[in-house]
Amino acid sequence: MDENTGFFPAIPLAEWVESFVDFLTNYFSIVFDTISNVVAFITENFVLLMEFVPPLLLIVIIALLAWWVVNWKIGLFALLGLGLINNLGYWTETIETISLVLVSVVIAMIIGIPIGIWMSQKNTVQTVITPVLDFMQTMPAFVYLIPAVVFFSLGMVPGVIATIIFAMPPTVRLTNLGIRQVDQELIEASNAFGSTTGQRLAKVQIPLGMPSIMAGINQTIMLSLSMVVIASMVGAPGLGTVVYRAVTQVDIGSGFEGGLSLVILAMLLDRITQGASKN
Repeated sequence: MDENTGFFPAIPLAEWVESFVDFLTNYFSIVFDTISNVVAFITENFVLLMEFVPPLLLIVIIALLAWWVVNWKIGLFALLGLGLINNLGYWTETIETISLVLVSVVIAMIIGIPIGIWMSQKNTVQTVITPVLDFMQTMPAFVYLIPAVVFFSLGMVPGVIATIIFAMPPTVRLTNLGIRQVDQELIEASNAFGSTTGQRLAKVQIPLGMPSIMAGINQTIMLSLSMVVIASMVGAPGLGTVVYRAVTQVDIGSGFEGGLSLVILAMLLDRITQGASKN
């Protein structure tokens, strides 16, 4: 629609975006189908693998993992918290949520950490990518669902893709920040010993920047969990579906149970990743 705003005609930004999306769907549908099939294969098989293990046994395994990574208090919290979720009848939804979050976080790490390393080595790259990260973080999460549905239909896949885009920036930013904050004297010392760029990164910068990198991964996990409910609007299964259904039906009880399950899961993942960063 052409409308005049003052002395200048309105910029047809919406039409440009729709034309660009149409171009992508027409000429790159094979790429999107391939991505969709790969992501669906990974998430569905991960869910099947976790469902194969009896709930009580899986709860004990996660509790022992939390005990080993953090301490016995977090292990006990995992045992009681996950036991409560299973008792409430949301174990299948919890497994689906864990699968969505873990697949999203792993893909975000695979993409985000190399980009963060690249940014730390090139100021030009940092200048170009920083506004993109600002855009990704400030764009309302609901907006990501529109192209995700257009390109990947409904279900788990668009939820995973939208979650990756929304949750990846902290991993990129804090990887870049952690490497850049390494003491310059240590870098000069490694250069004096004839280290190549790869050796300097692998043996000095990345190990010393690991606390910051792990903090970025921790934030990515938390943002992924925050997308669970939103992703349920496009058919992504899990605890978000419980909450979304409760909202549409004004079911306070189910909404509280689903929300409590998400809180327990978020606290558990947060403590485990924080504990892993300190080890």
